[in-house]
Amino acid sequence: MVIQIAESRQISDLQYEFNQAFPYLKIEFFKKQHGVEKPSPAQRMFTQKSLVGDARITKEEGSLEINEKMTVAELEQAFWNRFGLSVQVFRKSGNLWLETTMTDKWTLGQQNEHGKEITDSVRKGNLPEDDFELRRGQD
Repeated sequence: MVIQIAESRQISDLQYEFNQAFPYLKIEFFKKQHGVEKPSPAQRMFTQKSLVGDARITKEEGSLEINEKMTVAELEQAFWNRFGLSVQVFRKSGNLWLETTMTDKWTLGQQNEHGKEITDSVRKGNLPEDDFELRRGQD
């Protein structure tokens, strides 16, 4: 998939396009870049109605090719390096959206498949046995 990055686009447009390709993942945009395997505070999140131009630190426009073999870390770094956009990937886990901080080295395809498996299990009445994000801080 290819996402077009332009100042006049709303963040919701980019989120929608990404979620069409990866239905168990979503991207959120933040005012500051987060560290590797670190969560992003919710109060720093841009609203969906915000314009891309308001959310980035550079004026670069263009397209970003995204594929299922990219890791979460690679995707987030590409948004930052090319467009000055601080992005965090979230994965669906049942009825929750979890930041993928503990699994940033997984590919987008792996993340999406894991989200599907867990969400399908919850819908069938089974609790997820193993969701790394839910266990964060318990080790």
